[in-house]
Amino acid sequence: MLFYNSPNPAPNPRRVRIFAAEKGIALPTRDLSIPDREHKSDEFLALNPRGQTPALQLDDGTVIAESVAICRYLEGMHPEPPLFGRDPREQALVEMWSRRVEMILMPPVGAVWVHTHPFTARLPGRNDEWGEANRPRADEAMRFFDTALQGREFIATDEYTVADILLLTTVDFAGFIGIAMSDDLTSLRAWHARASARPSAAA
Repeated sequence: MLFYNSPNPAPNPRRVRIFAAEKGIALPTRDLSIPDREHKSDEFLALNPRGQTPALQLDDGTVIAESVAICRYLEGMHPEPPLFGRDPREQALVEMWSRRVEMILMPPVGAVWVHTHPFTARLPGRNDEWGEANRPRADEAMRFFDTALQGREFIATDEYTVADILLLTTVDFAGFIGIAMSDDLTSLRAWHARASARPSAAA
C-alpha cells in the first residue's frame, strides 16, 4: 500500500493524514509537490487520471482516489475507533454534515483560492471579481457552522468524526488563503481550538 500525499497547505491529503492518525494507521507515503506539478507527471496520471492528490494504491494495484473514499476504505479495514458513526443514525448524521462542509463551505473557499491567490496566478480562466465575491459567502458559511456548533462539542455526533476532519481542514485552508474566522464566531472558534488540540491535527 502506498499513499500519494501532498504537504500542507493542500487540504484534501491532510484529511487522510488526520484520519489515519486518529486510527493509529501508519501509511507508507510518497510526497508529490503541487508547485512542482509532480501530480501532473505521466507516472502519476497513469494512476489517477484527474492528476490530483491524495491517492491510495493498494498492494493489488487498485488505486483509490478522492479523500473521503480513501477514508472509507481505511474505516473498513480499521473500524476502531469508528469515525463514520457507530450506528445508522450516527452514520447518516456524519454523512449529512460532511456533505454540508463540502457543499456550503468548500465552494466559496475554493473560488477565493482559484481566482485570487498568488499561488494560482497562472491558472487559466481566473476571475478576480468572482473570487472576491466569494469572500462574504465563505463568512456566511462559517456562520452557518457556528450556529450549528452552539452547545455542541463536535459537528455531527457526540464523538469526533470524519465530518470534524473535513470542517477542520477546510477552515484551516480558508485561513491560509486569507479567509479568517470572524471574532464573533465563538462556537466555531471554540470547536476549532478543541479540534486543533488533538494530536492528529498535526498530521
